[in-house]
Amino acid sequence: MASKLYLVATPIGNLQDITLRALETLRSVDLIAAEDTRHAAILLRHYDIHKPTVSYHDFNERNVAPQLVAQMQEGKSIALITDAGTPGISDPGFYLVRAALAENIIVEAISGPSACLAAITISGLPCDRFVFEGFPPAKKGRQTFFQNLAHEARTIVLYEAPQRVPRTLQDILSHWGDRRMALARELTKIHEEVKRGRVSAIIAGLQDRPLKGECVLVVEGRPKEKSTNDSAPGD
Repeated sequence: MASKLYLVATPIGNLQDITLRALETLRSVDLIAAEDTRHAAILLRHYDIHKPTVSYHDFNERNVAPQLVAQMQEGKSIALITDAGTPGISDPGFYLVRAALAENIIVEAISGPSACLAAITISGLPCDRFVFEGFPPAKKGRQTFFQNLAHEARTIVLYEAPQRVPRTLQDILSHWGDRRMALARELTKIHEEVKRGRVSAIIAGLQDRPLKGECVLVVEGRPKEKSTNDSAPGD
């Protein structure tokens, strides 16, 4: 296999949700760069793939990326995988892609699962136009984040850690109002759950019930304000 950087999408839950092309690529590359090598080992063992792995994540990207680029310059092919879904979405994949492109290394996407797309398509909310905002800031800039999206008319998709979901829902209610939404949890796994309704109803349903698993929040955009001219004659 020629020297390239392959961005390989991996299952977000169910291990069967992987493409034949992804499996072929993982079996063919010289090295697999994984967000968590222990997590990657589960997938690789399941499909009897035996390739060396290296850890590449948010806390070592600036040190590891140049090393990976150097290996590709020497002729090696590398597959980048995340813990779940498509590399580069809310993970440090972008940094490695940019470093590879700067050295004229070919970057190829091996498409597949995405929690963002899975959640919005089953949410029941409009998905012809939407914005993906990743994880809301945990501390600095958090209120500004929600304020800046208050007037967004497109459907909004967020990722959130389970322990922060109640707080995030309260911020959504405070800044955006009681909109329609869907909370998707443990997508494609045995305990997959999707809650749909108004923000206030979702909050009420989570009282005294700790969540587990990564969550995707899909929230309707700002509703259009009714014009006085919209009223029917005689109203």
